[in-house]
Amino acid sequence: MRKKYLHITTFGCQMNVHDSEQMAVLLAEQGYEQTEDSTKADCILINTCSIREKAEQKAFSELGRLMKLKEKNPDLIVGFAGCLAQHLGARVHSRVKNVDLVFGTHNIHRLPEMMEAVQKERKPVTEVGFSSSLHSLGIFAPPRDGAISAFVSIMQGCDNYCAYCVVPYLRGPEKSREPEDIVGEIEKLAGCGIREVTLLGQNVNSYGKKSGRGDDFVSLLKKINEIEGIERIRFTTSHPKDLSNELIGCFGSLRKLCRHIHLPVQSGSNRILKRMNRGYTAEEYLEKTARLRRVCPEISITSDVIVGFPGETRKDYQETIDMMEKIRFDSVFSFKYSERKGTAAGALSGKVPEAEKRQRLKELQALQDRHTQEKNTSLEGSVQEVLVEGPSRNSRQDMTGRTSCRKIVNFEGRPELIGRTVPVRISRGYLHSLRGKQISS
Repeated sequence: MRKKYLHITTFGCQMNVHDSEQMAVLLAEQGYEQTEDSTKADCILINTCSIREKAEQKAFSELGRLMKLKEKNPDLIVGFAGCLAQHLGARVHSRVKNVDLVFGTHNIHRLPEMMEAVQKERKPVTEVGFSSSLHSLGIFAPPRDGAISAFVSIMQGCDNYCAYCVVPYLRGPEKSREPEDIVGEIEKLAGCGIREVTLLGQNVNSYGKKSGRGDDFVSLLKKINEIEGIERIRFTTSHPKDLSNELIGCFGSLRKLCRHIHLPVQSGSNRILKRMNRGYTAEEYLEKTARLRRVCPEISITSDVIVGFPGETRKDYQETIDMMEKIRFDSVFSFKYSERKGTAAGALSGKVPEAEKRQRLKELQALQDRHTQEKNTSLEGSVQEVLVEGPSRNSRQDMTGRTSCRKIVNFEGRPELIGRTVPVRISRGYLHSLRGKQISS
């Protein structure tokens, strides 16, 4: 019997990457083996992101390229999944002919039956309805051989409705998994050799608040901290308005919680934060980051910033720059504002010219590069505990891994180190990584 091959192209965040892992698991049960070579695939899935316009353009460009393979092989099944599929639904079929399968963020668990329907009836299938269950989140994705880290979804959806964001419309209202299910999944991962888990959710800080069980994110972290075999815990993404004193305290009290937090600020202007419906002020954000550093002086704080939001004046933009100078983030994901249909920001006045957005972004990124370089240079001479992930991409003699603060470290080492945490003295800090030498533990 001929093998069947699956090729998945993933756009977007860590949550999308984990969604793709779950899709691969479900189709493996139907005999599909993953391949990086799209030309030999029997099924191709494109898992999309709809946060920014550029991501949408990339997804459709990739879909167009892959549809040429279907012209040569009519039996090839092509599926369009994720947030953009959720947003467009059946319109994908009218935009690109001969797409077999369109399914949204709540229907991953139904992938096998949708595939069966396509194969039997040879008709397009569209499933973008929201589900009241969390079936798609509970799909266990066994780690690949040699993996030491894994993603674990703890919740889905969002109730914040930030003015620029489509997530609440595409992933639905906030729902949290049962803590016992999460702990059980992580225990299984630990049994497979996983040493580091990253907890995923649109707003992990608000985990459990709607359940009525009395569970919250802090209690979940404490339970995971006790799991044997797990050495490091990470989480993303946090909302500043829900960052409690109790959660901040965990960075000083939980041994396995990594010394890193991604805390999207989006703007340093109170006027713009209010227009964005972010629910906090610049002063509150500054106080929380200061509190984090009091509890954990070595903590790495990273963030997201949007430039050119409707109504952003040069003064508002300068307030963002001033905040960055005060906080000095370890790194920042920065973007030009991109209007998404259906969001509140689409109706706001004061659109910023594209050329001005480009200039602001260029200035902001240059500033952040200086801050990042300063942070990394300051680590020269220090000893960092590095969880070794595997061989470096740039040298066969080198291993690569990350510090608790999520800094990438490359150093000369042997493959037997993979999965171990080793002390490395940092010799050089670069913009995107650190160079070091392993020392005797």
